[in-house]
Amino acid sequence: MDLEIGIGDISHIEEITRFQMDMAMESEGTSLNYERVSNGVKAVLEDEAKGRYIVAKVDEKIVGCLMITREWSDWNCGWYWWIQSVYVLPHYRARGIYKTMYRKVLELAKDEHISQVRLYVDRHNTTAQRVYQKSGMEECHYIMYESHTSC
Repeated sequence: MDLEIGIGDISHIEEITRFQMDMAMESEGTSLNYERVSNGVKAVLEDEAKGRYIVAKVDEKIVGCLMITREWSDWNCGWYWWIQSVYVLPHYRARGIYKTMYRKVLELAKDEHISQVRLYVDRHNTTAQRVYQKSGMEECHYIMYESHTSC
């Protein structure tokens, strides 16, 4: 398997959009609006302040991605990165794709002096939790809460 990890760009918009659509359906049973998701992906690809995508290619085919977003920590006077929107095509799972993307994130984080790399996962998604643990991530002590607002 010829695996290549890189930074996503506008030429990857179609694949990343499709991955996000598939992930929402697979993980939450949620059907998303394609145009809205595509616009959201495009916004990230065109403005690194919103985030950036890491993409995995096997034999020149994009088979997975994740998004990095930033959070400022006043406690640590430094940046945290959040890993979000993780998706690997089903046929390519359990082949180390996520682990290799994660290593790329850590490499970039070290280069950019990022204080911590974090992610959140649905408490019922035990498969993903095992993947993250096998990749070297540890469960932390935080519990997340959220509020929904209209936009």
